[in-house]
Amino acid sequence: MLDTARFEDLLDAVAALDHALHHGMCDVAALEEEYDALESGVKGRARARLALDLADGRSESPGESLSRVQMFRLNLPRPELQVEVCDANGSIGFCDFGWGRTMGEFDGRQKYGTRKGMDQKELETVLWHEKRREDRIRATDRKMGRWVWSDAINPKRMERILAVQGVKAQAKNTWFTARQAALHPRNVDAA
Repeated sequence: MLDTARFEDLLDAVAALDHALHHGMCDVAALEEEYDALESGVKGRARARLALDLADGRSESPGESLSRVQMFRLNLPRPELQVEVCDANGSIGFCDFGWGRTMGEFDGRQKYGTRKGMDQKELETVLWHEKRREDRIRATDRKMGRWVWSDAINPKRMERILAVQGVKAQAKNTWFTARQAALHPRNVDAA
């Protein structure tokens, strides 16, 4: 599994690891063991370490993985994933990303359950339910930022969407512990 992380772009590597972890194809311990077996100085080892440290099985789609890698590259605060939001009536649902009282959602077509051949009435119902869900979330005094594929692949656009909600770049990346940060030179994703 880590060969993907060693030789592919960081975005692809994190998406592949997220997918494997999310679907139980492997676990973090097995990936760590595979990483530890790599010889020091082997090509792509630093990239694999970074991808492994960014990987998270709570990510539910490639779009969420892409969004997280962009957030990392932009020095945005590390989000919590799959944040449950509740109101007086109980659970509203889960948001893809959370920073305190600010929620973020990557909106791919799958999120809305859309499928080829879906009739207009079904589509309207799906969109209406999502609108009501977001209204309930906002009623809990939370902010909500939403983006789609074209936003996620454009770092500056994604940065603006989140900045409007108060999620702003930091002078220093804080995604990792000091030990982890020492392993991640900033140019690793260009390798």
